[in-house]
Order: sequence, then structure tokens, then C-alpha cells
Amino acid sequence: MNRLDGKVAMITGGARGMGAAEASLFAKAGATVIITDIDVELGKDVAESVGASCEFMLQDVSQERDWDRVLSKILSDHGRIDVLVNNAGIFDVVGLEETSLETWDRVVAINQTGTFLGIRSVIPTMKTQRAGSIINLSSIAGLAGTPRAPAYSATKWAVRGLTKSAALEFAPFGVRINSVHPGLIETRMMDALDQSPEERDARVPLGKQGTVEEVARMVMFLASDDSSHCSGHEFVVDGALKA
Repeated sequence: MNRLDGKVAMITGGARGMGAAEASLFAKAGATVIITDIDVELGKDVAESVGASCEFMLQDVSQERDWDRVLSKILSDHGRIDVLVNNAGIFDVVGLEETSLETWDRVVAINQTGTFLGIRSVIPTMKTQRAGSIINLSSIAGLAGTPRAPAYSATKWAVRGLTKSAALEFAPFGVRINSVHPGLIETRMMDALDQSPEERDARVPLGKQGTVEEVARMVMFLASDDSSHCSGHEFVVDGALKA
């Protein structure tokens, strides 16, 4: 039996990077997967490459109406939702003094408000089911201060706090909510750092940046019943960087 047999899982930001890796791993583990993103072309390509058990839907996670539309379609098609991975996020490297209000609001809308809207959208169904797992992608920037990324760091700390609050509120209904905190991971997002891949590798005690597959395996653990007694906590994938 596969670890996610029979589960219906939604992954935001699934058109690339960690979201795409999660979709592939979930499908191989037996889940029906719905990936969402604002990038239609890449999203459809990922869904096609994953196979028949994966579907793409256009979604802007910062928009309440998009959550209503996507969840309505998932419930109409599948009758349930077992896993939500709030994976969508953006990263800006800019000092606090140079951070415009427009930049701040954009990062908050996607990273923080998007996560809030996701939790709020799936909770009624998961409460009725008396089961569900929500995995919120935070960062090691949500565990310690990060220079020149004030908006990103603030939102990732907010996701950590939101995770804990929601986990306590919905534990009586059998809904588990956890946060995952990647470190330096080989994704396009890391291109924003003024460092070469070799320099980033050198920062990690284990000697290399993490891969999207390594993060995806942690997310799959939390999506599966293997983590049935895990809720309200941080799961770090950083090669001992913050140890």
C-alpha cells in the first residue's frame, strides 16, 4: 500500500521547484493531486509530466475568490480534500529602508494572506471529515533573523505563528497543521542571493544545499498517516544550517 493511497491533495505554487517535486512524489505515493499556480503554461506542463492523477488549476493564492472557486471544483470532483500544502511564496532581497510599501504588501499578500486563506478554505471540510493535514511552507527565515529580507522574514515568522494557533484550534477535529522550514535549497528562488552555488554549499554544515526532493519527502511524511501524532510544530530541512 502506498503512503498516500486514496488521499486528495492540493499543492499551491505547484508549477516549479518544491511544489512540482511534491506533486510528483505525492502522485507516486498514490494521491490524487491538484496543483495550482499563476503560471498556466508551466503548471499544465508539470501536471502532464506527473500523469493522469495530477490536475492543474489557475489560482492566485492572495485572492479569496480564487480559493472559493478552486475548492468548490475539488469538492465537486472528488468529494473531499485530505491534504493542503500551502507552498506558494515569493522572495525579495532588499534592505528594509529600500523596501517599498508596494513590495511589502505583495509579499504579505502571497506568503502570509495566501496561507491564511488556504487554511480557512479547507477547514470546514476537514472538520466535517474529522481528518486532514495542512502543511505550511515557512523557511529558516521564520526561525531566525534574515538580513535584507524584512518582508519575507516577517511573513515566514507569521506562517509559523499561524500554524501553531490553527493547530491548537482544530486539533479537537482531528486536523493536523504543521510548518516546514527549508534552508538553502537548489531552486530558482536562490538566484536572488548574491552568492554562487558553491558559496551556498559552503555555508551548509552537511556540505551542500538541499534539493527539492528532500523537502518534498518531509512534506509527504506530514501529509501521510505516518505523522498522525505530529501537529503544531516546525520541521526543518536545512542540513544543520541553523543548528
